[in-house]
Amino acid sequence: MARRILPLSLVCPLLLSQAASVLSVAPLEKARVQRSSEFTEKLTVDVKPGFHVNSNAPEDEYLIPLKLTWTGPLQSETVTYPKAERIKSAFSEKPVPVFTGKFEIVSKLKVPPNAPTGPNLATAKLRYQACNDRECLPPKTVDVNLSLDIR
Repeated sequence: MARRILPLSLVCPLLLSQAASVLSVAPLEKARVQRSSEFTEKLTVDVKPGFHVNSNAPEDEYLIPLKLTWTGPLQSETVTYPKAERIKSAFSEKPVPVFTGKFEIVSKLKVPPNAPTGPNLATAKLRYQACNDRECLPPKTVDVNLSLDIR
C-alpha cells in the first residue's frame, strides 16, 4: 500500500490555523479613568481543550513563558498570573507548570499625571507557547487593546 504524502502547501495552512485557534482573549471593556489613578484590568484567556500554555515561570529554560506586557499611556504596576497547575508531559521527566482552560491575568495599571485626556488606547502583547501532549507549537503573540477615556 502506497503512503500518501500531503504537499507542504496543504499542511502549513492546517498547522497555522490550528495554532491560531489554540488561545483566545476576551475583548476588554472601555475603561473610564482619572489622571494619577490606579485601576485593575482583568484579561480573560481561554486555551482550547487538549492544549496548555507554559506558565509565566517555567522551570525549564527552553520553555517560553506566558508574558503580558502593556504599552501606551499607562504604566504597568504589576501583572498577576493565576497559580499554575503541574502536568506530566512526554518531553519532560518532571511535571511542568502550565495554564489550561479559562483563566484570568490581572494587571494593576496606573494613569500618569501627564497622560493625555480624552479617548486613548492602551495596548498589551500576550506572548505564549501552546503545547499538547505530543508537541509544542511555535510561540505566538496576541495583541490586546484597551480603550480608555482619561479625565
